[in-house]
Amino acid sequence: MLNCAEGTLRNDDAYNDLSEVRDDLQLMLDKPSIYLHDQDMGLLSTAGLQIGGTVFGRNAELSAIKEAYRRTMSGDSELVTIYGHSGTGKSTLAHEFAKHVLVNGGIFLSGKFDQRQQGKPFSALASAFNQYCGILMQNSELSFLKQKLSHQVNHVLGSEAKYLAKLIPNLGKILGLELNGLVYGEGCTNAQNRLQYILCRFVEVISSTFDATVTLCLDDLQWADSASIAA
Repeated sequence: MLNCAEGTLRNDDAYNDLSEVRDDLQLMLDKPSIYLHDQDMGLLSTAGLQIGGTVFGRNAELSAIKEAYRRTMSGDSELVTIYGHSGTGKSTLAHEFAKHVLVNGGIFLSGKFDQRQQGKPFSALASAFNQYCGILMQNSELSFLKQKLSHQVNHVLGSEAKYLAKLIPNLGKILGLELNGLVYGEGCTNAQNRLQYILCRFVEVISSTFDATVTLCLDDLQWADSASIAA
């Protein structure tokens, strides 16, 4: 432990190896009165302890998410929600899972809903896909994948691709489309239904083109628009 008066470690209390640190951290969770007095340990015991970008005490939750991901390998779709108070490590847990997806050859996309964007349908979805297309454009080593995606989008979506490109600008650049003045030419509800269908097809295109599972992580779901929820 640290001697606060001298700023040095007391030899009798200094940690000798990482296992002792781990044991003390667990003791802090199990018997908080011994160590901590100002922390909400009830919250920590369920949310996990976050140190240096790593979450401790959330192994059960991470395992459950990984198991849901494993089930998608057979072609099924899964919905997983991560909830909790602000600052309890929800984003860090998602990032830990993202590493698992990428290591196993999957595609991990992320977007965030904004309260100010609720009037704009599919804002977080569009942001996630736009970011992914931007990565394909910026990395010269991925030029083959960019061409492959362009071919498959045109093949599967045909003329509908231009409506998707209006929602995802970087996709329009990959496809080489000119979108100035493009309108949907139909009522708002029908336009949203069309975009919803096209977005779902686009996910299928990405998955089949790169022969990989697609994981979409959406943050701040409480601000999601109704069209995104329906999708």
